[in-house]
Amino acid sequence: MMNLRKSSTYLIILLCTISILIAGCADQQQNEDNNINENDTQAKIVEIAQTFGPSDSLDPSSRWVGWYVREAGLYETLFSYDENMEMIPELATGYEAINDTAWQIILRENVTFHDGTPMTSEAVVYSINRVRDPDNTRSSQYDFIENIEALDDYTVLITTEKPYAPAIASLTDPIVSIVNPEATDLAVSPSGTGPYAFESFEPGIELVVKKNNNYWSGKPQLDAAVFNYVSDPVTRSLKLEGGDVQIADGIPPAEVARLDAKDDIKIHNEETMRTGFMYVNTRKAPLDDIHVRQAINHAINREQVIDAALEGVGGSPAVGVFPSLFSWSANEQLDPYEHNPEKALEMFRQAGIEDVDGDGTLDYGGEAFSLNIKTYASRPEMKPAAEAMAAQFQEIGIESEAIILESGALSADMSDGNYDLGLYAWGVAPTGDPDYFLSQHFASDSKYAGWTGYSNEDVDEWLKMGRTTMDNDKRLEYYNNVQREVFEECPEIFVFYYRKTVGTSDEVQGFTIYPNEITFLTEDVRLE
Repeated sequence: MMNLRKSSTYLIILLCTISILIAGCADQQQNEDNNINENDTQAKIVEIAQTFGPSDSLDPSSRWVGWYVREAGLYETLFSYDENMEMIPELATGYEAINDTAWQIILRENVTFHDGTPMTSEAVVYSINRVRDPDNTRSSQYDFIENIEALDDYTVLITTEKPYAPAIASLTDPIVSIVNPEATDLAVSPSGTGPYAFESFEPGIELVVKKNNNYWSGKPQLDAAVFNYVSDPVTRSLKLEGGDVQIADGIPPAEVARLDAKDDIKIHNEETMRTGFMYVNTRKAPLDDIHVRQAINHAINREQVIDAALEGVGGSPAVGVFPSLFSWSANEQLDPYEHNPEKALEMFRQAGIEDVDGDGTLDYGGEAFSLNIKTYASRPEMKPAAEAMAAQFQEIGIESEAIILESGALSADMSDGNYDLGLYAWGVAPTGDPDYFLSQHFASDSKYAGWTGYSNEDVDEWLKMGRTTMDNDKRLEYYNNVQREVFEECPEIFVFYYRKTVGTSDEVQGFTIYPNEITFLTEDVRLE
């Protein structure tokens, strides 16, 4: 007769062995489901030439890396925006404002990370707290959160220190992408919930992603995608034309007409939420004079900038901060600065800037009046736009030059006040809320008001009220006030609204340009 204790021991060993084998098979199946079959000649793999990409880390909570890894389809947020800038639920299914300082968020069930780990409220709390960590360089953007807790597996409660109207909108920023708490090193091995899973990464060169067969919204149409990071815009165009890539981001305006004439290439050109504008160094005389800043506005021929520098396809003339497609734009209440050189010269004269010796050059303080425009070249439209405006300034007697710098050097000059005008292009409402840009640029204690030297107590109060008022009609009034005031005082000069241009081969279907430029590769993109 078999010893009962031995029999129990054998049974336990057998069960454990079976469990291990089952778990191993499950893990193997999960990996096989997401593997790229390199021997499959029918594999649908798209090559993409992308303008910008991560330089080292792939962790979405690091600086602006979240934008790049979301574009690659690796990560998702609780809420996002569709192609019409309408907020939609993503990893959440909805939310409820319990009161002015408490938000309850209901999560989508049956969502897994790329390794098969379930996505629950624990992951949401973990992901947001990583950004709230004081060591995170962007933690101040989430310091409105007093506490975040998991009420159950699929319910999260966010409590704010005071009423904060943009709370839900802030959860669409890719920096708060929901990550796998079980991942060992997100900087080198991403683990998200997106339609594509991580395959490999070569910093500054390429990022390869593969189909996530277990994606909650249905299987992606591609087997894999290769993001080739190509900084030169002409090279991106040539790669598309030569068939090396099937999607090329940031087609330079000068190449659009030529490529669009080809039967096997399609050009996508859409309005975005990106504004091209110039910071004005208001700490520097005579730029500290509002009339001088307004005169500069009148000296700019925005239509000419669009036509000459952006080939008529890269943008449209700007009025205020926000493009008119944005529901929070106050453009209808603003009287655009018309191009009027005579008016500009008269305003300059009233500020003590005029040609005193008849040499055709305006003088100020006994010296030639100069306005240099500093910008960067990584966006193809920036250099020609700066050069076009410099030429316009020269036409009315202002010594002017477009100075092209590397982004880091430009930022250092801006921070140090070593500039006259600084031309940038910002996504002004990536989270779909007006407070994102307005508070960062025009609140007296903000980083970018530090660049311009701008301070206005009324603006500070309107911004405060806009953030803490829950009634959207009242919020609109406050933010319209801000837009009107900064339009009048010109601490920043708005030049153009950016139109994004992407070229695709005729075999690419399902590609859409999103106005906030956060979403790029989706499960709907396919090759036919």
